[in-house]
Amino acid sequence: MRTLLEIARTGVAAALLHPARSLVTVAAVLAVLLPYLVGLGISTGVRNAANAAVSHGADLYVSGEQLGRPVPIPRTVATEIASIPGVERVVPRIVGRIELGKERVSAVVVGVPVEQFPAGVECIEGRLYASGPRNELVVGTDLARKLNLKVGSYLPPFYHSRQGERVSEVVGIFRSDVSPWQARLIVTSFETAAHIFDQPGLATDLLVYCRPGYEGEVRQAILRTTADRQPRLRVVAREDAAALIPEGLRQREGVFTLLFTVAFAVAILVVLVTSGFGLAERRREVGILKATGWQTDELLLRSLVESLLLAVMAWAAAVVLAVVWLKAFNGYWIAGVFLAGVDREPGFRVPFRLTPVPVLLAGLVAVVVVAAGSLYSTWRSATAPPREAMR
Repeated sequence: MRTLLEIARTGVAAALLHPARSLVTVAAVLAVLLPYLVGLGISTGVRNAANAAVSHGADLYVSGEQLGRPVPIPRTVATEIASIPGVERVVPRIVGRIELGKERVSAVVVGVPVEQFPAGVECIEGRLYASGPRNELVVGTDLARKLNLKVGSYLPPFYHSRQGERVSEVVGIFRSDVSPWQARLIVTSFETAAHIFDQPGLATDLLVYCRPGYEGEVRQAILRTTADRQPRLRVVAREDAAALIPEGLRQREGVFTLLFTVAFAVAILVVLVTSGFGLAERRREVGILKATGWQTDELLLRSLVESLLLAVMAWAAAVVLAVVWLKAFNGYWIAGVFLAGVDREPGFRVPFRLTPVPVLLAGLVAVVVVAAGSLYSTWRSATAPPREAMR
């Protein structure tokens, strides 16, 4: 009867004596684990970034709704809401999508007073905007790179307005460490945004800041005082906005998990073939050991040790390569799977976070994949007569 140490040594030796078979097995498992870790790392990082962005926002978001669709609301509503007890200030905001350049690069224009410039956004070049006869814009780093914009660059009129068209000047370039999607953002004054979209006196929504503990009362007061108004007002609390963030990410994660499940099944089949089900060399090896006195349980334990060694190698390689892919290569190509509108090479730092649960789950998956492929084939060969297994 062989000791556990002897069986473990032979299992390690089996993995080292067949490098081609071991490399194919590790590569099959790595092909499953690497996209899984990278995808979930980006998904978690984006969710954290979105929650951080919401946490820096207003207490209440007031927007218009008509026939079940969002519509602009008059700016005068801000004055009415500001008079409600418990409200500290109300900031009107305009958010709209435009296209720039010959390539029609999509960008989002946000018009807010300069004192409400988004928190967490760092202006790395130039200065902030000011209201005046010329449209002054502060653009994100990714948009500036795509359109080759610098501080002092001028944009010819890219819109049609009944108030006339103006030349726009880039006065600043910002970088955001809070929201990756702000890289294609254009921030300007409320008046300039209203001029660009030709919607004077209207706002996309209102940012309502309340005194601590007054959020619920202010929300009810807004709904009561504007119940008969058209369009109807929709009030969303900061906590509700944060709860809506994971929905889109969860849908993408579902598609990614489905693809991962298919890859998981394929990896098991690959390991099943390389570990002996379709490999005559492996069957002969088991048959020889059986003929020299090895018992079935010893052969299964030897195969389990070999599987654990290969699984740990694939798991460690997947974790290291995932960190390199996300940190050194900034999520090249795969970031576009989770972030809409992002190119293969993102122009901003892609947020990511590898939490312990996905990493440990990846290790468990590696063990299951390798063991499911190797133990079954070993058992089939070990239970057959040695002469038949060695054919």
